[in-house]
Amino acid sequence: MMRSKFDQQLELLNVEMIAMGALCENAIASAAKALLEKDMALADNAIAIDREIDQKERVIEDLCLRLLLQQQPVAKDLRQISSALKMITDMERIGDQAADISEIVKREMAYGKNDSTHIGDMALAAIKMVTDSIDAFVRRDLALARRVMDDDDTVDGFFNQIKGELIRLLKTEPNRSEYAVDLLMVAKYLERIGDHAVNIAEWVEYSVTGVHRNSEITQREKSR
Repeated sequence: MMRSKFDQQLELLNVEMIAMGALCENAIASAAKALLEKDMALADNAIAIDREIDQKERVIEDLCLRLLLQQQPVAKDLRQISSALKMITDMERIGDQAADISEIVKREMAYGKNDSTHIGDMALAAIKMVTDSIDAFVRRDLALARRVMDDDDTVDGFFNQIKGELIRLLKTEPNRSEYAVDLLMVAKYLERIGDHAVNIAEWVEYSVTGVHRNSEITQREKSR
């Protein structure tokens, strides 16, 4: 009976993680679309979603702590719960970075058209990484988690393309340096979102295998 209730709460954890992941996806999408369409309402929406993400982090943290205290989890359960606690920190930072992009968008409205053709593509690639990393956790899909790690190269590639575009822009229109710096910061935030998705995928790998790419974590597990 106790185990049945524990399993139900583990399933609730999955549901809450999916919900938090969806909020992250919406925040990134709203921020990127706000940039591309010069839409103040979408920028404000991404900032509001960031506050929802912060609330969801507290809900999941509380659920994880209750799961740990309610019953002595077996090793597999313990890895799943501890991984979720690590993952929500990365998801909370993803929300922060979407909000940071939106703050730049609100400041950048006066600059006119967007010269970068790859910001939208980069945002879509980052969203896919976040979505896939959460799906990998819920499905305990090791192959999908490792694809997320590989997909980071795509996001990094877009960052390098955007940086090249902005360097060329500055050569032809040096008076637009403030705009170029802002757009570079947006690209940097998207790159960091990709990095957070990789962190999430690495915790998925740990939750499934008991091995983290940071060997110190694995050594601590073995010493228990």
